[in-house]
Amino acid sequence: MWLFNKAKLKDIWDDPVAQPLGDIEAAHRIRAICRDAAGCAEAVGSPGKRSPKQQQIERDRYERAAKAAMETAMKISDALVRDSAVREIVGLCLKANNIKTGRALFRAIHAGSIKAEVLREHPMLEEEGACADPAGSARQA
Repeated sequence: MWLFNKAKLKDIWDDPVAQPLGDIEAAHRIRAICRDAAGCAEAVGSPGKRSPKQQQIERDRYERAAKAAMETAMKISDALVRDSAVREIVGLCLKANNIKTGRALFRAIHAGSIKAEVLREHPMLEEEGACADPAGSARQA
């Protein structure tokens, strides 16, 4: 009977933040959220073996984690630290096959080196226009 009385475990992204976080602490929190939510994001990205109810539970967990991470990232004032944190969120979104959100967050990254790293890890984020063959338009002329 002890299994039925088991308390539900809280996720890190459900814990309220008691005080305003500094940029570094916020980046650490985002990394922790993304690391902890990676399992549910992968479950959302590959729904094959789960029941619809379990799939919905994993989707809700992923969405709460992504929302908490994005809200925390918006409060980071240092551009480089924010870009690094957004990179973590992009990885989380792509694990869940949420390419639309991942692409939107990718466009929010301004640091060239971080953008290049993300493109190396996730080449599907490259814009369709940037992937087009530039010599193709020259052949038409």
